[in-house]
Formats: sequence, structure tokens, C-alpha cells
Amino acid sequence: MSDEVFDFIRENTMPFNELMAYYRCAIMEVETKFKVLNEQFSLQYDRNPIETIKTRIKSTEGIIKKANKKNIPFTMESIEQNIRDIAGIRVICSFTEDIYMLADCLLQQDDITLIEKKDYIKNPKESGYRSLHLIIEIPIFLQNEKRRMKVEVQLRTIAMDFWASVEHKLRYKKNIPDSEAEILALELSDCANQLAQLDDKMEQIKKRIVEAEKESAPKGDRKRPLPTIGGMLIKNRINGLIK
Repeated sequence: MSDEVFDFIRENTMPFNELMAYYRCAIMEVETKFKVLNEQFSLQYDRNPIETIKTRIKSTEGIIKKANKKNIPFTMESIEQNIRDIAGIRVICSFTEDIYMLADCLLQQDDITLIEKKDYIKNPKESGYRSLHLIIEIPIFLQNEKRRMKVEVQLRTIAMDFWASVEHKLRYKKNIPDSEAEILALELSDCANQLAQLDDKMEQIKKRIVEAEKESAPKGDRKRPLPTIGGMLIKNRINGLIK
């Protein structure tokens, strides 16, 4: 930590903590919006597009590293203007289709301003990383003022989140020879492609279930869960179809 950074933290402890509190408030606002959307879809369509929501505030160390990487002055104004991912929220969805639907619903709200959008689902990173990233601005209402705060929103499927979590842990393993690291990078990229295919397959199955339900289920019929493979085998044995 440089003397400049140390002096800044010592002299701005209260303002810095206050700024972090504003970012926490912004996260709460965005999280509530997603929870409301999830509840609405549960009532209207009898399904929940959101599996889980995770939030985080970038650590002081992380903010220092980001400021050094971007080569920006270490001041309160510079941090707030130039570091856009201090507040982060990650929304884990069941299907890829839900990611774009939720992103559209969020961005249509009149108090949300889109600052930046990066689609790593349609355009994956070389590593295989897939996710939809949004930098948005949202107002928070304080005792005597309204402030607009930036929040990074990441939307992923369960498969994308699993891959990103494992890849992140493996990326920081040390003492691996370069030749082995290259092989592992290729294998991780291949795993990402396989998981993307799995996401596509699950989406197709979901659409077939929805279409079959529309065609065959009379109104008012009680919905039944799909039979399991084991359940179908038992039923077939009972009916004498399998000996």
C-alpha cells in the first residue's frame, strides 16, 4: 500500500465508509427489483425464473488494485466516477432465455439507466466464460438527498455460474508448469462449451414441455410432475411391457 493510499484511507475513513453504505443501499434497491419480478412471474406464469441472488461490495483492497490498474487518482470523486463494479449483484437463472427476459424487464424500468452492456453469452471470452454483464445507475433516497449509484449486474444460468466458480478457484492455483496450464485452459474451455450445449438442451426440453402442456392439458386439470426414469420402468414392469 503506497503512502498516498494509506494517507487517503486515514483521512477519509468516515466518507469512505459512507460511500460504501450508499453502494449497499443501491444493491438493496436492485435486489428488491429482481425479487419483485420473480414474485410477479411466480403469480402470473407459475414459475420462478430466478434460482438465487448473490450480492457483494468490492473490498478496500480490491478497490485499491482496481484504481492502480486503471491508473486513476485515489480520491473519493475518482473512485465513484471510474470504478463501476464496487457494488455487484449476480442473478442465477434456470434458463438462458430467462437472462435476457429479466435484463429487459429491469432496463425498461424508468429509474434505471444503462451505462454499459457486455454480452459474454453470445460472445464468450476466450477462456469459455459466459455471462451477461450490465452496468446500471439507480437512485437511492437518503434523508435529505437523492443519489444515483452505479451497480454491476451479472446474469448467468446455473451451469454458467458453476463453471465460473470452479474456473476462478483453479485460475489462482500456483506452481503449475506453463505446458500443463495451457492444457488445463483448453480443457476448461471445452467444459464451458459442453455446459453451453447442456443449457441449450434444457431450454429445448422446457419449450417442449410448455408446448405439450398447452396442447393436451384441459383447463382446470391438476398439473402432474413429469415421471422419473425409475418410475416409468416400474410402471412398464407392472404393465408387463418389460420382463
